[in-house]
Amino acid sequence: MIDTLARYIPEHAVKPVFELIVTHHVHLKIVNERQTRHGDYRKGLSGKHEITVNSSLNKYKFLITLIHEIGHLVAFEKFGRRIKPHGQEWKYSFQQLMVPFIRPEIFPNHLLPLLARHFRNPTASSDTDAQLSLALKQFDKQNDMNYVFELPYGSVFRIQNGKIFKKIAIRTKRFECLEISSGKMYLFNPNAEVELLPN
Repeated sequence: MIDTLARYIPEHAVKPVFELIVTHHVHLKIVNERQTRHGDYRKGLSGKHEITVNSSLNKYKFLITLIHEIGHLVAFEKFGRRIKPHGQEWKYSFQQLMVPFIRPEIFPNHLLPLLARHFRNPTASSDTDAQLSLALKQFDKQNDMNYVFELPYGSVFRIQNGKIFKKIAIRTKRFECLEISSGKMYLFNPNAEVELLPN
C-alpha cells in the first residue's frame, strides 16, 4: 500500500496517510476517472470502510480528496449516520485531518495560504473555491481545454456532456451562459474547463 500511495500523493504525506488508512481500516480503491466526482466514501455491507479516488487527479488534489473522504468516515463514526454529509461535523473532521498536511514539505509554498484560507471553512468540493481550484489545476496534465473566465464574451464552447453554450455576462462571481439548443441560461464557475468552438 505504501508503494501505491507513493505514486499518487506527495512523498512526505505517504507515511501519515498510510497510518490514517490503517487506523480507520480503510479499503482504498484507486479508480478510473469519473466526471461527476473525484472520490467517495461508503460503508460496505461487510462493514468495511470503502473509499474510492480517481487515478487521474494530480498528487495534491488526490491527497485533498482522500482526506476529504476519510473526513466522512471519521464524522460518521464520531457523530452518527444522521449528520449532513457536508455539514459542520464533516467540516470539523476534515479540518482536523487536513491541517497537519498543510506544510511546505507537502504542498508548494504558493498553495499554502490558499489551503489555509479554504480550510477555515471547507466546502463540499475544492472546485467551488475558484482560486484554490485554479492553483491546483496547474499541476494537472496538459490538455486543450480553456477556463470559462478566459473566454471573451460571445464565445461558443462545449462542455464534457456535449452541450454547447455561449458566454453572455458575469453575475457576481459566476458567468451567465446561454445553452444554444434550449435557450436556457446557466451559471458557470469561472474555473469550469470547456472546449472553445470556432464562432
